[in-house]
Amino acid sequence: MPRTLAVELADVPETALWTLYQRAGEARRADAVLHDPQAVELVDRIDYPFAERFGPAGGFQSQLQALRVACFDCEVSDFLARHPRGTVVCLGEGLETQYWRIDNGRAQWLTVDLPEMVALRTDLLPPGPRQRYLACSATDPAWQPEVDPAHGVLITAQGLLMYLPPHQVRALIASCARAFPGGSLVLDSIPRWFSRLAVQGKLRHHGYTPPPMPWGMDAGEREKLRTADPAVASVRDVRPSGGRGMLGALLPLALAVPPIAERRPTVTVLTFDQQPG
Repeated sequence: MPRTLAVELADVPETALWTLYQRAGEARRADAVLHDPQAVELVDRIDYPFAERFGPAGGFQSQLQALRVACFDCEVSDFLARHPRGTVVCLGEGLETQYWRIDNGRAQWLTVDLPEMVALRTDLLPPGPRQRYLACSATDPAWQPEVDPAHGVLITAQGLLMYLPPHQVRALIASCARAFPGGSLVLDSIPRWFSRLAVQGKLRHHGYTPPPMPWGMDAGEREKLRTADPAVASVRDVRPSGGRGMLGALLPLALAVPPIAERRPTVTVLTFDQQPG
């Protein structure tokens, strides 16, 4: 039987357990919108009071999280179809299990995360021959020379940027745009109203209060990301699809009807110029 590992995390690192729990809760359903057996296995192995801390999983919140994750999976899968030997750089990956869902058997994967998260990830998800884990802050450009750009680069920042101050978000985008000509960055953002509630500590749910989220961006503001650096060539919205029940019925309206459509969470792809500057 797999061993049980006690885990103690707080503040932003603890959010890795929340997202893992939500993915696993969705994946356990027979009608799941995301197939993620690795997440289910991890939750079963980790000694942590998931339900007591975060409440029940498998409902609306889990499905919403899974639909967001599916947006990232779709973009990474498309990149790997065009660049089979490319490099996928996952910033602040936490306990994300994307590699086990969509790896093509040829690509290189680099995880960049804080030392405590890299240590935990190494213990729970030992890297394979084409995976590397690097203990480094995503905002520190020291990780960039570790990336081989020869076969294409896609960077993901999933569930990360909202925990950074706005000036660091812009600096990170600019740094990636300059360092990886022709590459791209997939990121997600929360709307401004949600950011305000998080900063004020008003998102308490089942006894859990998420950390402050100082960076928020409404969907209607996504073009402003181009101003982070002249090397940002284009900005594209990635819209979730599918869904079941009430969420599945309301999702098309939320994506199309103002003002909700302009003040919703977003997944965005930034592409970088081939020859910046």
